[in-house]
Amino acid sequence: MAQISLTFDDNRLASLVIGHYDQNLAHLERRLGVLANANGNCVVLRGTPEATEQARRVLESLYEQVRDGAPLTPGDVDGAIQESAMQGVLFPAGETGAGEPATAGFEGVATRRRGFVKARNRAQDAYLRALKAHELVFAEGPAGTGKTWLAVGFAVSLLERGDVDKIIITRPAVEAGERLGFLPGDMREKVDPYLRPIYDALYDFMEARHVERGLTTGMIEIAPLAFMRGRTLTSAVVLLDEAQNTTTMQMKMFLTRLGEGSRMIVNGDPTQIDLPQGQASGLVEASRILQGVEGVGRIRFGEADVVRHDMVRRIVAAYDADFRARSAAQGPDGGPAGDRGRGRPRPEPRP
Repeated sequence: MAQISLTFDDNRLASLVIGHYDQNLAHLERRLGVLANANGNCVVLRGTPEATEQARRVLESLYEQVRDGAPLTPGDVDGAIQESAMQGVLFPAGETGAGEPATAGFEGVATRRRGFVKARNRAQDAYLRALKAHELVFAEGPAGTGKTWLAVGFAVSLLERGDVDKIIITRPAVEAGERLGFLPGDMREKVDPYLRPIYDALYDFMEARHVERGLTTGMIEIAPLAFMRGRTLTSAVVLLDEAQNTTTMQMKMFLTRLGEGSRMIVNGDPTQIDLPQGQASGLVEASRILQGVEGVGRIRFGEADVVRHDMVRRIVAAYDADFRARSAAQGPDGGPAGDRGRGRPRPEPRP
């Protein structure tokens, strides 16, 4: 067993790191299998040498975060744990001294409203690195993994730096056979219900007045996918959300809109396809066809990458396990796996 004592300079910031009723330390104990005792601005860690060293990196990372003025949420604690695990692989114990945090860490995006927002797991880190390295990025995975939220944050950061002139956000607005025409109001009012999660992310990364001004001036454009036809999108960040509900032709039309100085982000969940039975998903087809094409990045999120709430992660895992169990129990034609004669009619008994 090893023991490490940490003393933070600021009592107020130390209390934010420790959490209300020591909730952050309790979470750290559950995740890393250590014992953490707080006394004022001092924290004593006990456990295996590897676990206590990782816990030290986590607490120092969280302290740096609150010292920079960033808010601290339970998700940030999980993110710091995963980041410290990666740092431990890159910098094994002994290569960095006590009190000297490893320099490598997860990628992030910086916006005026949110400050510097870091990835919370390896998949999000790979996602942000792909967004910075490639002109076209496909992100596939279940709800709650931060695909759309991080994509909007990345788009806002490029806009604020002046790397692009506008943000274009679109998604297939025809679901379950319904069409936009039956909805009341103008085009923006018709599309709003479909794009509410993206609006929420915009307001999270930008001041409300800046969002409204951008929507008024066209610097931020919200449009259904059908309105992309015939356009060349230059000097823009183009985000296609819920891409699993595009057809193959819609996806090809969208991807060929890419113009000079632009970037495209395509997000979707292949397990949530609402297209008519038998119609191929444009996201699935594009991921297969463009695999290995230069300049195209592809990131896959799994159930372990859900960052909303532990209950969401457990729900996604339960549905995936049920789907795998039912698939294993059924044969290729949907019959029982143990039926050798599936797919062949049984002979009629002789009279």
